[in-house]
Amino acid sequence: QVQLVESGGGLVQTGGSLRLSCAASGSAFSIPAMAWHRQAPGKQRELVASITTERITDYADSVKGRFTISRDKNTVYLQMDSLKPEDTAVYYCYAFSRGRGSWGRGTQVTVSS
Repeated sequence: QVQLVESGGGLVQTGGSLRLSCAASGSAFSIPAMAWHRQAPGKQRELVASITTERITDYADSVKGRFTISRDKNTVYLQMDSLKPEDTAVYYCYAFSRGRGSWGRGTQVTVSS
């Protein structure tokens, strides 16, 4: 099973930037799809961005133009710019490989107004 470890969360002011990283282990092959989700207090978990091994990306409308997802082998990154208070959430890394999905434990991102 794939194990995922996120890092890079923290506290930032409105308009600031953060870069999240997620390192995957336990797979000898390139993971076909990796993604970032987030969950704010009292809300459902939502997809933020995804990326395939072919570097095909997809973004939630709320983050288009501000967030950029990228990957280097089985490490995925999320560059977050122009952060807003509504981006405050726990951010989770997700990987889908060999018919199974795996989640990281999450990293907190807090944007102060």
